[in-house]
Amino acid sequence: MRLPQSWLTEVLRDGTPDWAASTDEIDAGFVRVGFEIEDVEPFPEITGPLVVGRVAAIEELTEFKKPIRFCQVEVGEDAPRDIVCGARNFAVGDLVVVALPGTVLPGPFEIATRKTYGKTSDGMICSVTELGVGNDHSGILVLAPGTAEPGADAREVLGLDDTAIDINVTPDRGYAFSMRGLGRELASAFAVPYVDAGLGGGAPAVAGTREPWPVAIDTDSAATRYTARVIEGVDATAQSPWWLAKRLLVAGIRPISAIVDATNYVMIELGQPLHAFDADKVRGAITVRPAQAGETLETLDGVTRTLDPEDVVIADESGPIALAGVMGGAATEVGDDTVNVLLESANFDQVRVFRTGKRHKLSSEAQKRFERRVDPELAAVASDRGASLIVELAGGHIAGDLTDVRLDTAPITPIEIAPGLPDATAGVDYPAGTTAARLREVGCVVEEAGDALLVTPPSWRPDLGQPADLVEEVLRLEGLEDIPAVVPRAPGGRGLSAAQRRRRAIGVTLAADGFIEVLPYPFMPAGVFDTWGLASDDPRRAAVSVLNPLEADRPQLNTTLLPGLLEMTARNIARGRRDLALYAVGQVVLGGDQGPVVDALDVSSRPSDDDLAALDASLPNQPLYAAAVLTGLRDPAGPWGPGRVADAYDAFEAAREIAAVSGVELTLVADDTLPWHPGRSARLEVDGVTVGHAGELHPAVLERAGLPARLCALEIDVDALPLTESLPSPTVSPFPAVLQDVNVVVSADVAARQVQDALRDGAGELLESISLFDVFTGEQVGEGNKSLTFALTFRAGDRTLTEDDASAAKMAAVERAADAVGARLR
Repeated sequence: MRLPQSWLTEVLRDGTPDWAASTDEIDAGFVRVGFEIEDVEPFPEITGPLVVGRVAAIEELTEFKKPIRFCQVEVGEDAPRDIVCGARNFAVGDLVVVALPGTVLPGPFEIATRKTYGKTSDGMICSVTELGVGNDHSGILVLAPGTAEPGADAREVLGLDDTAIDINVTPDRGYAFSMRGLGRELASAFAVPYVDAGLGGGAPAVAGTREPWPVAIDTDSAATRYTARVIEGVDATAQSPWWLAKRLLVAGIRPISAIVDATNYVMIELGQPLHAFDADKVRGAITVRPAQAGETLETLDGVTRTLDPEDVVIADESGPIALAGVMGGAATEVGDDTVNVLLESANFDQVRVFRTGKRHKLSSEAQKRFERRVDPELAAVASDRGASLIVELAGGHIAGDLTDVRLDTAPITPIEIAPGLPDATAGVDYPAGTTAARLREVGCVVEEAGDALLVTPPSWRPDLGQPADLVEEVLRLEGLEDIPAVVPRAPGGRGLSAAQRRRRAIGVTLAADGFIEVLPYPFMPAGVFDTWGLASDDPRRAAVSVLNPLEADRPQLNTTLLPGLLEMTARNIARGRRDLALYAVGQVVLGGDQGPVVDALDVSSRPSDDDLAALDASLPNQPLYAAAVLTGLRDPAGPWGPGRVADAYDAFEAAREIAAVSGVELTLVADDTLPWHPGRSARLEVDGVTVGHAGELHPAVLERAGLPARLCALEIDVDALPLTESLPSPTVSPFPAVLQDVNVVVSADVAARQVQDALRDGAGELLESISLFDVFTGEQVGEGNKSLTFALTFRAGDRTLTEDDASAAKMAAVERAADAVGARLR
């Protein structure tokens, strides 16, 4: 919103006659109340003799390729000045602005006497663009009759000692797209009284007896108000005075005629768009209705548009004559021959206006305001102001009473707020009464309701709908920069929950082990379980489908994290990254656990506790899973050797690390669940409950998926792990350990884990650790047997162990293994 500083000053002087502020102070004032200044642009400085002139004579020079005029212009001297000009929009007797030789215009462009087109030009007749006031290239600036006498200093007449201030108005503050709104904000910034022009100054005098124009609003149009009145006997060729034209030019609107300029001026001043029809071209009653399929309308830009049934039109008996809130029609346009004007001031639905503009690729100043919602109480006031201004500038008289058709709308709901809520929110103790005073400044009606305030927002502030909005207004006007920046102190006894600590520990552990975290897509690719070869009744196939998937071939939510991880693996391999260790920790959605479906809840109010309970019960189970994939080299190749390829044992070890940081012990049991390899994978159990799987993936699955032949993976249901919060204090023995090895022979079908568990049970409390470090098969141990060698570490907390103590514990372990799994000492 671009406005001249002089206009802002004038508005605030209505309440405080001696008010004045510099450009920098006004800039800071807007920023203080939350508005960003896009640009501050002083009018360009013009030096030299810039004067008002009157055109005394015009000679048309026709011998050139383009029309040229040789003018005699009176500039307050004894004789007129001869000036050559190519513009056509002025006539003899018009007042113009003349730059005499020696004047330096913006550019800089110095004016001098020169010969051109066979004539001597002793100056230049200026346009607003050449004066640096606006961007109107259509012709010369012609001043209204009586503006000034020839020879007067044009800088003073035009008010060129001014500054254009461009304020950024955010979409939620449509009221500030007007001088009315910005003036109120600036008055708050400087703590001066504000006189609201939007309250009206009374209905203008009616000088005719014409019947009010008939108007009807179709409820399907979503329009809420439409006013119309007739001004008769206007002079459509009348020009606007410079003070009005200047304000429009600074705002980016080209002056056209007094009638059109008056409607645009009221829109800038009050924020209510107006439209002027040629009343003699309107046929019968006005109807605000949706367009009918196939209807067309030629708009003011000369384009004939095919209308959509969602468009809202202003129609008479002949059909559409305007696109509501966007642009008028050419058939009823005000022209030089217009005598009677029908003035429209209405309130249209912001969404319908927005969509109409987008659909027809149209943009107008009126549309910008309707999109942000116009004050519904302003229609009649703006019509009064516009009609009075048209009569003042273009003559004529108001011929009849105002037609004001208004549909019932929901009343504004008062908001209850505690007076101290802004203080509590900002952490600042404001003086008593601050909340009520500041809310009244923005136009709210504030009433006391016991210990609370009952606040009714003004009609032009639809963005105020809850206590938080009112708090924001109070803090904004009090000064956000005055709120101290105090870092809140975290209360004692709080922190991450046990489940949060476990999740974080799993991620840290896997990252420390060389895995890279990724975020798989939450939707599964179509047919992934067919690629895996899962049975039709496999629980992983019971996936939840979404009604509006982002991609048509991914309608189902993940029941496992592996599809996303495998997709990322394939993508990395395709891009040359072959050694991978990826992990993800995230929720999956198990459709088989979904409860009864709940109908859509009413969003006009908070659901009841029963509704929320039913909604929670309908949700499927969404456990937290941890998954990882490995392929390529686990240990890199280099001068030290060829490296080591990742295998199932790496997946097993990663699973054990996840269990260890979760405070549980994991048992690995041979398994053949797809998509894992039946001989190189394991089922992961905790206390006999299956919590996941780990190992190599099935070669057939990898081949169908286009993945490397050796790829390992693991997946664990983290929520299925018992949640432990024990925080044991570590005990450190000051005594040395005794290291011994034990070699036992068992049947080849006995798992090493069973042997290890038996040895641990038999060794007793002195055993500190046990690990398998060698497996041997051959003639020496007999056919169908294998030899397992374990390293045992013994330590006591209260004494130094002897070799005899350690040997006795080792033999006890061997005896227990013999009883449990048939082990014998080799």
